[in-house]
Amino acid sequence: MSSLRALVALCLAALVLAGCATPKSGPDATPEAVARAAYRHDGPPAITLLTMVSNRDGGGAHSSMMINASQRVVFDPAGSVSHSRMVERGDVIYGITPELEELYEGAHARETYHVVIQRREVPPEVAEKALRLVMENGTVSQAFCTQANSRILRQLPGFETIRPTFYPSALSKQFGALPGVTTRTRYETDGDDKSRAVDAYFEESSEGASG
Repeated sequence: MSSLRALVALCLAALVLAGCATPKSGPDATPEAVARAAYRHDGPPAITLLTMVSNRDGGGAHSSMMINASQRVVFDPAGSVSHSRMVERGDVIYGITPELEELYEGAHARETYHVVIQRREVPPEVAEKALRLVMENGTVSQAFCTQANSRILRQLPGFETIRPTFYPSALSKQFGALPGVTTRTRYETDGDDKSRAVDAYFEESSEGASG
């Protein structure tokens, strides 16, 4: 029974401390919409880990991955950046153009959190495997964002040292210890409501298209 209690305590701690946001609402995009949204970035194949860190206590709050393969996507398990014009299916956001990448980073960097962005270039076949795994993963439950990311990463060649964890900062530390990782940190002073940044972006893009 003691081992069971320890397991329950560990799970409760993960739910409290991992800090993944409330999952997005709304139906998945259709396969047809996903196909239309596909965006191929001309940069080298790469996997980028994004870790959202509290400016108050330095604790990790959320993690996600951007994968540049035959198309560029963001795997945002249990994330909360969403909009009716964003194409998302099973926690994968499709069509990650430079503008949408900027929006995603900027929405998370705000007065309460900063974003640690760690990028590692990988062989094309590794990027393709990562893309396939996140597309097949499905929707992730609240507080399991980092567990999902770490589980997928450790299945990739060159990432075997990654150990499963519920803690975003722990995954960031493991990822940063890999060879070839570059790191940058983004701070902003916007208000805490991410939806305002997302809505403003799509309003501006609509006005630009109509003009």
